[in-house]
Amino acid sequence: MPRLSDTMESGTIVRWNVKEGDAVKSGMVVADIETDKATMEMPVFDDGKILKLLVPAGQQVKVGTQIALIAEDGETHDQSGASSQAHSGVVVPATSSTKVAETTGISPTVHTHGASHAQPIDAQAEEILQPDGARVRVSPVARRIAEQERVDLASLQGSGPAGRIIKRDVLNALENRGATPASQFTKAPQGGSMSSATTSAQVSASSSLAVPVTPTPRSGGLVVAGLQSTEVAVNSMRQTIAKRLVESKTTIPHYQVSMKFELDRLMALREQLNGELAGMGIKLSVNDFIVRGCALAMAKHPYVNASWAGDKILMHQQVNVGVAVALDEEKGGGLLVAVIRDVDRKSLRAISSETKSLSEKARTRGLSMDDMSDSTFTVSNLGMFGVEHFTAIINPPNSAILACGAALKQPVVRDDQLTIGYEMTATLSLDHRVIDGAMAARWLNTLKALLENPATLLV
Repeated sequence: MPRLSDTMESGTIVRWNVKEGDAVKSGMVVADIETDKATMEMPVFDDGKILKLLVPAGQQVKVGTQIALIAEDGETHDQSGASSQAHSGVVVPATSSTKVAETTGISPTVHTHGASHAQPIDAQAEEILQPDGARVRVSPVARRIAEQERVDLASLQGSGPAGRIIKRDVLNALENRGATPASQFTKAPQGGSMSSATTSAQVSASSSLAVPVTPTPRSGGLVVAGLQSTEVAVNSMRQTIAKRLVESKTTIPHYQVSMKFELDRLMALREQLNGELAGMGIKLSVNDFIVRGCALAMAKHPYVNASWAGDKILMHQQVNVGVAVALDEEKGGGLLVAVIRDVDRKSLRAISSETKSLSEKARTRGLSMDDMSDSTFTVSNLGMFGVEHFTAIINPPNSAILACGAALKQPVVRDDQLTIGYEMTATLSLDHRVIDGAMAARWLNTLKALLENPATLLV
């Protein structure tokens, strides 16, 4: 497993794009890897043939773990021996100089020359001393599941190497729970002996095995069911989102300023432009106008385009606007911030094209680190979902984020007359260490002037 970001400690193989026996060439993308920040493509740097995929799709492993074996022309490998032991979690080194699949050039290709170099896919087995003095060998994954589901490990027969209890043994016991004597399942041991650094792959093993609580009869014939829950594995992206947002909310002094925008002219101009550009396959969104307006407003109010740096404030020379992209819930959900660089120098057409391209890439192949780095401001828009108003959490190291609601057609007052018009409410969340309330108000007024006079966004 290569290190694909500076903070990456482990990665999850989302899918393999090759199968055993396939020929590969240097530069070919063989897998998609989910890191702590994004889903990224993993190429290989050797020509050869895939001998063995040592880690299945969906499993999370630490950086440096062997995940596949590649043989060059003329090399051989005892595939039958590798298959049997790899299935039980042990990687068997190839003969001669069979290579471990490596990527990115950060680590050199690893050559294995003997059994002493074999590395387990998971952590090594542990020995647990039972009350009767017996010792039970169990893998960390199996032990974790057993403690969560209250399975007595001493009652299981291990099917792994040297009688080691592996994940499959515990899962089989859970499947037979209804037909197994109650004495097999005991209360989870106290004392918190398990490490808190549990990977999502370990949690996912028990996620699909939630056991409903047996309804408890009460006096009077009433039957009351206990709280029933299903565990959902937290992937690397969700862990990173949680960590960064807690960090943002607890270290940045947030405050919010809201303003309403009249969008009658903007909606009319957008309709006109889209009609004229339809033949070119271009369709501008309201968000494109907002992103362009934010960039031009920041050029006039540089403190909104700045970051807090402890004993100083960094005034950024480029205006790079991050656009929040929500991923499909069917694929695990999550939120990414795609960055459009030098927005103040780009046209609405260029902004629209780049936003659509990055959003599509985020939802299909995943964004690269370059696609998500160096933002100086963020726009989060839930207007397409009909949301009228919300607040957003600042995306560090930005000092502000704009939360945009829907442009709604509603009764409004124009020139002292009641009429029907478009209005949008936007809320600016700010870092009070960098931007004071008056600064925020001036920036919003500049944005208001730009959006309510949208022809200014075209030049």
